[in-house]
Amino acid sequence: MDTTQLVLLALLVGAIIGGSIAAVIVLSLRARDRARAETSTLIPDGVREVLRGMDDAAVVVDSSSTVVAASSAAGPFHLAEGEVVRSDKLRAVARRVRDGDSATTVTLRLQRGAPPAEPRLVLVRATRISPRLSLLVMRDITERERVEQMRRDFVANTSHELKTPVGAVSLLAEAIESAADDPDQVRNFAARLTAEASRLASLTARIMNLSRLQAADELTDDRDVAVDEIVAAAVEAHALQAGSAGVAVVRGGQRGLWVRGDAQILIEAVGNLLANAIHYSPPGSEVGVGVKAADRVVEIAVADRGIGIPEPDQERIFERFYRADQARSRRTGGTGLGLAIVKHAVQRHGGEVRLWSRPGRGSTFTIRLPQINPPADQVPPPRRGKKKRPVAAPAVTPTNGASA
Repeated sequence: MDTTQLVLLALLVGAIIGGSIAAVIVLSLRARDRARAETSTLIPDGVREVLRGMDDAAVVVDSSSTVVAASSAAGPFHLAEGEVVRSDKLRAVARRVRDGDSATTVTLRLQRGAPPAEPRLVLVRATRISPRLSLLVMRDITERERVEQMRRDFVANTSHELKTPVGAVSLLAEAIESAADDPDQVRNFAARLTAEASRLASLTARIMNLSRLQAADELTDDRDVAVDEIVAAAVEAHALQAGSAGVAVVRGGQRGLWVRGDAQILIEAVGNLLANAIHYSPPGSEVGVGVKAADRVVEIAVADRGIGIPEPDQERIFERFYRADQARSRRTGGTGLGLAIVKHAVQRHGGEVRLWSRPGRGSTFTIRLPQINPPADQVPPPRRGKKKRPVAAPAVTPTNGASA
């Protein structure tokens, strides 16, 4: 083999060896990058900027379910950077995407805001960013679902409830026409016609009021409201009803508490509870209105000693047009909307309504609302006691010869 062939062979062997070394280096670098990607928790460029511009709640969580980035709207859902996701269901969605699924969409109920706010219906879209990072985007669809349910229920419930007074008005009008020659019958039918017309007007007004509460996204007159103002106005509005029924309304509890909301809506909510309590209380009894605050929650309780509500009815008592005592409600002109209005009014203010009742022992409805600090101009000044005159110290008698 001549020299030229040896040189060419050497070059070929060197090229093979060099290519092999280069291939090993490339494969090593790729393996290192892949290992880094699988163990890295670094957020890709631009993700934080996207989160800052989102109106929906969105977070990036790592494999330990810790929030590493969050949009401003995620705060009310208790999702803040550096904190572990509280919801077990939300952690399960992130884990499912991280372990295999590239993206998934689920509907969950998550707590938004501080108690006693009710959980919200949230559409969660989860996407895998990296082997250790998942993006969760949450859209609150509570209002959309509520309006949709309201549409479905409104036609069925309203048509059923309105046909009774409308039919009665029509029949009474025909009766008046046929009894035109009998003044006593005309007066009798006219009085009944007036009562049915009043009932129809009350029912229509309450339906519109409930629809307004359910359809409005925001409160129209949101301000700091004194609980004393709410209770006093509700009691005063139902003083005549209580007097006619022979029922005494007693107010007790703490004073000087404040909440945030629409005063007129809250007054009507407490008034509806008072009206029900007076309706179902025997003459000579008392209806109590108590107010207290605990753990930054204001509780307004309306208690009666009436007939009470059977346990099977307590689950449905806040449904629209539902009446636990059909006969008495019809006789007293009840529409079955009062408690539904209370429920939606309180929910509009981030609160809840609780019920305790025993047949024969009475009922207690409790409105729970988030407490706020009183406005600066409403904080009572500290009490100043009378300035005491200094009292001279009594003389001490020496016992060991030393002076006092």
